Amino acid sequence: MKRLNKQHSTALVLMLASVSVPVIAQDSKTSQQLLDARLESQIQTTYQLSPYLRHDDISVAVTEGKATISGRVENDVNKDLATEIAQGVKGIDDVDNKMITEDNYQTPIRKDGTSYAEHIDDASVTAAVKSKLMWSRYIDSGDTKITTKKGMVTLTGSAQTKEAVELAGNLAITTRGVVSVDNKLTVVADPDNESKPGTVIADSWITTKVKSTLMYSSNVDGSDIAVNTNKGVVTLDGLVDSGSEKALAVQLAENIKGVQSVDAASLTFK
Repeated sequence: MKRLNKQHSTALVLMLASVSVPVIAQDSKTSQQLLDARLESQIQTTYQLSPYLRHDDISVAVTEGKATISGRVENDVNKDLATEIAQGVKGIDDVDNKMITEDNYQTPIRKDGTSYAEHIDDASVTAAVKSKLMWSRYIDSGDTKITTKKGMVTLTGSAQTKEAVELAGNLAITTRGVVSVDNKLTVVADPDNESKPGTVIADSWITTKVKSTLMYSSNVDGSDIAVNTNKGVVTLDGLVDSGSEKALAVQLAENIKGVQSVDAASLTFK
């Protein structure tokens, strides 16, 4: 009986050994494939965000940590940049750049007549304008539709007052990347608007939205302005180029929901 058990044990060990090795190997292969796919996505995303490479036709394939780059670029500078970006990604051990440089390279055009880079730019502009309107104390962004094509913004929908229509247009035209604004908003008064109760807004929320609004705006250097909020009172501290920039910074801050007042005494000229 003992001999039989020993034989069975030996057979079981051999069987498990023959089965477990391929399973482990398969799991390892799958993990490497997932890692390679993640690295490909990371490199490709960085190219699309780069102002120098986003217009170029670039594809990336990663196999076991080796990145192979192919496509077309306008010059060797862009080709070298693509290599450096890939080499800087953690997990990439080697880069084979097979890209071709073309002096008269033309940006790929989408079916709707815009390049991929323009599509990303337009989507970013739409998001920025939509955020600025949504944070405004004077505009009901839910009644506003925003579309952007090649930097040209179109506003459609309704606002409660003529002043709100004009403000929406001003917020849009002062957004980075906006070339022009076609303001098609119409006035639809809300008779119950005055009776709606106010909402207490957290100081941290106000600070974040004021900072973001300044950063989105083309005529204000938001990186040079610090923002602090205490009980709805916003304090702006930093540097501006002119009185008009200072006035615009104050106006943009005053527009944010929950702001009681704005103190810009610490904003000084460069």
